[in-house]
Amino acid sequence: MNLELLKQRRTSITLTGLLAGALTISACQQQQEPEPSLEDSISAEQSVPMSADPAEPSDVLVNSEDATVNEVESDTIASINGGVSQITYLCAPELTVKATYKDAGKQVIIDTDKGTATLVKTNDATNPEVFNAETAIDGGEGFVQWRVAHDDRETGVMRTAGVDTADISTYECKKTEEDSI
Repeated sequence: MNLELLKQRRTSITLTGLLAGALTISACQQQQEPEPSLEDSISAEQSVPMSADPAEPSDVLVNSEDATVNEVESDTIASINGGVSQITYLCAPELTVKATYKDAGKQVIIDTDKGTATLVKTNDATNPEVFNAETAIDGGEGFVQWRVAHDDRETGVMRTAGVDTADISTYECKKTEEDSI
């Protein structure tokens, strides 16, 4: 029995030693400093004297009409946004439509002399692409629908209606040679 009592004490001493070692190690570890509060940040704010001279512009702007892709490609500051394109259409009956396509957002902004509307793409197809807005072109009650066809969005059909949605105006539109962006 003496031997069994000795084994129990050895196990107890070993577990106590391991527990004491773990406590010692955790007590020696660095504690994270608390994040400074908003009050501390505000009180630590320092005033910086400003110069009366205007700052030098550091950004280089590139006019996309003047620069070629090769010139812009080597420039690390400028970037070309390929997801936006603008196309001007002449429509019958007489109407000029400037369409700004935002492919990433699946939107088109239709700008006419009657008003401007932002339409959302309602289908996944590319020919024809169908866009729709639940407001009239002048921003009032009604709707605007825009269907554009062909790979280069060469032709479009716009349907608009005001309060009386039974009175629909339809415009057949063709892309002009005046292409922006």
